[in-house]
Amino acid sequence: MAGAIHLGTQGWNYSAWVGPFYPDGTRPADYLSLYARAFETVEVDSTFYAIPPEKTVRGWAERVPDHFTFALKMPREITHERRLIGCRDRVAEFADRVRLLGAKLGPVLIQLGPDFGPEQRGALEGFLPLLPRDLRFAIELRRPGWLGPELLVLLRSFSVALALTEGPFLSRERVIALAAHPSADFGYVRWMGPDRRIEDYSRVVVDRQQELGMWAVGLAALAARVTAVYGYFNNHFQGHSPASARAMQALLGQRAVEPIALADQTELF
Repeated sequence: MAGAIHLGTQGWNYSAWVGPFYPDGTRPADYLSLYARAFETVEVDSTFYAIPPEKTVRGWAERVPDHFTFALKMPREITHERRLIGCRDRVAEFADRVRLLGAKLGPVLIQLGPDFGPEQRGALEGFLPLLPRDLRFAIELRRPGWLGPELLVLLRSFSVALALTEGPFLSRERVIALAAHPSADFGYVRWMGPDRRIEDYSRVVVDRQQELGMWAVGLAALAARVTAVYGYFNNHFQGHSPASARAMQALLGQRAVEPIALADQTELF
């Protein structure tokens, strides 16, 4: 039986989404609760910059339904500043904080920079044993030299998923091909776009329907091999990530919640 495919966006706090996604007049404090009526998961970028306060984490959990999940980025202090070295205490502190989400905690993304190459394999090998086994982790490696059987064997030994990323770092075909070789019992996919030139987040600026079709096939292949897949769209993929997520939902035969439905629900309160 294929695993469920959970789709969402990278973040929810965009004022440009008011009108095309959030109903006109929506306050920032209400963005998350409205977002959670359209999608069942989100990737949180703010945790990349700092471990969030307890109050913030509990507030996220209180504003979404029980079935909702948060994917959280590991802090850059660990991934970019310390480069995975000497991080035991910070990893433990971060894990304790995100556990406050309870059943609403999805995977944690270990996002490494393009300057973190295969020559740092020793740092990665020393870091993976620090990861708590009660949490799920995915790792994003942006250098082509990482990709190969040895990496997958290493990640499988710790049940860490290799994040499949559509972006400027690796070829789409090579990344999609990896969907047939998962390194954990779940999959993690990110759609970043080729660059950051898109500045209008209120609408679809670039038509990537062909690429979405290719990914739909890859997602099906991945879902057939894991218990769940988590996928997140960035605004830079097409311009307006809620529309990208809905387009993928349609390709997969999932129910997509249109923005007009959010406006109708808001009027009930």
